[in-house]
Amino acid sequence: MSASIGHNPFLLRINSTNQLPISKLKFPFRFSVSTTPARNRTFASMSYDTQLAAAKKASSLAARLCQKVQKALLQADVQSKSDKSPVTVADYGSQAIISFILQKELPSIPFSLVAEEDSDDLRKEESRETLHRITELVNETLASDGISPLSEEQVLVAIDKGVSEGGPHGQHWVLDPIDGTKGFVRGDQYAIALALLDEGKVVLGVLACPNLPLASIAKRDESISEDKTGCLFFAKLNAGTYMQNLDGSSPTKVHVSDIENSEEASFFESYEAAHSSHDLSSLIAKKLGVKAPAVRIDSQAKYGALSRGDGAIYLRFPRKGYREKIWDHAAGYIVVAEAGGVASDAAGNPLDFSKGRYLDLDTGIIVTNHKLMPALLKAVQESIKEKVSSL
Repeated sequence: MSASIGHNPFLLRINSTNQLPISKLKFPFRFSVSTTPARNRTFASMSYDTQLAAAKKASSLAARLCQKVQKALLQADVQSKSDKSPVTVADYGSQAIISFILQKELPSIPFSLVAEEDSDDLRKEESRETLHRITELVNETLASDGISPLSEEQVLVAIDKGVSEGGPHGQHWVLDPIDGTKGFVRGDQYAIALALLDEGKVVLGVLACPNLPLASIAKRDESISEDKTGCLFFAKLNAGTYMQNLDGSSPTKVHVSDIENSEEASFFESYEAAHSSHDLSSLIAKKLGVKAPAVRIDSQAKYGALSRGDGAIYLRFPRKGYREKIWDHAAGYIVVAEAGGVASDAAGNPLDFSKGRYLDLDTGIIVTNHKLMPALLKAVQESIKEKVSSL
């Protein structure tokens, strides 16, 4: 006989039909009571397969648009704003496509998107030409998948869906439409980074890295230009991390490096010195005895490369006062975690994506495998103290 609590807290439901007052039951009587809200139980039992398929489709289409823009790199397609972070036509187009596709593919699921862009600038009179170009690019990309064109207003509405604050309850998509804007403008590495939060936890992530070679960048012969590029990394909670060609090749399961000796551990850091303290990274590497020079690479493509073992450590120490946004790390975080890696702040605290649009961190972010983390954490904390005492 099975039993569960019904809607009336004073009744026990037996076999989903008869109800008896609890006072009439003879104890001991075995039953379990779940304190988890029904909505949470539904989310916890979901496989996220449908959401992952939608995320892969949306990210791949956005990558197609970004590739087209980067290939042309027309001056009109790049806006360099002195008062804000660099904004590109591809940024807006990527966000519009991902927002639209997720809603189209998942019509029965409430939609919430935490994203970098909004349409305020695009709605200004001086941006009419830019908006027209974005809409053209979006529709060209959607047409390749047999989707009817959107109006300029529909594009603006799709972009503006990214105003959610996220938080610890419900499901929220987290998007950086182009992570690594400076790399994108240079014709170098960038990523379309999309993740899903469920009750404050990252449950899936997709990284589209159009310029990342399929072969390991650690072993790649720079003189050979025939290496295929364009990687799609994707991960789902408790299901591992996979990589495939952006064109849709069969997925391959990937795993972080299993290096235990820190002297053999190559590491990644941000290309731009403004994004991370290279001096601190060098001091940490020296303490670990790392002999190889740091690999500097833009964007969350670092997380993808680390998830497949191209390097063993990723260090990020932003300038004082900078607040990390959740879209800069959510997708990369689960891609590495499901590949067997671990990420924390400089104090060893796990990354918490449940507090809104920002990550509250101690000093910076460190990512590696479980074997190297204790030594790396020790070196990080010692180096930070030394740097502070020298000021």
